[in-house]
Amino acid sequence: MIHQTAIIDSTADIADNVEIGPYSIVGANTSIDEGTVVGPHVVIGDHTEIGKDNRFFQFSSIGVENQDKKYAGEPTKTIIGDGNVFRECCTVHRGTIQDRGETRIGDAGWFMAYTHIAHDCLLGDNTIMSNNATLAGHVEVGDFVILSGFAKIHQFCKIGSHAFVGMDCSISKDIPPFVLVAENAPFGLNSEGLKRRGFNSDTISALKKAYRFLYRKSLKMDEAIAEMSQLEDPNVDFLIEFLQSVERGILR
Repeated sequence: MIHQTAIIDSTADIADNVEIGPYSIVGANTSIDEGTVVGPHVVIGDHTEIGKDNRFFQFSSIGVENQDKKYAGEPTKTIIGDGNVFRECCTVHRGTIQDRGETRIGDAGWFMAYTHIAHDCLLGDNTIMSNNATLAGHVEVGDFVILSGFAKIHQFCKIGSHAFVGMDCSISKDIPPFVLVAENAPFGLNSEGLKRRGFNSDTISALKKAYRFLYRKSLKMDEAIAEMSQLEDPNVDFLIEFLQSVERGILR
């Protein structure tokens, strides 16, 4: 299951049925769980933990040293869950001691060619990053987020669950959950995405009302939150919790 040209560090812990292709490299103190397939010419850096049933296509660079000039070789980590796909030339950088010390990716993500996940990013489950989408350092991404091609997220931004970011957007503020962004501005509720994931009509209606309070009524943030709190929907409550945690300000 491991090609004879692959280079595996003696400290790496590789499950029995992991496949590792020609000319790939697995670094020190790294673990790869069962069912994972590492294609040819892939580099897995030191201190990387990879779960089950992931797939890495050729020329991916996963868990390698980050591009933070303060990084001095500390043994920070990259942690990847189960069932993710990393297409050609993806780059994922390990964390820094200035933050949580790890870059963490959840389960069932789909990362297309040339996507980049910088140091100390935290990604939830079912993330989709289309070709050339890029996360700067310290970005937090919720569950079921879609970043379209060439979308760029500034460092320290937070992208709420079920948000959709359109092609070639440049984002420097937080994006609340459930919001669709196009041309660098809020463009409505991500209704189609919510329908596909089984959200019922009552919930979508409540979220649309919450969106109007946030974006259509010219209300201050605390005023919008006060109006939203009257809707008595758990998903609206989730949206409110996100808004109350915002530090950079939201995209408005």
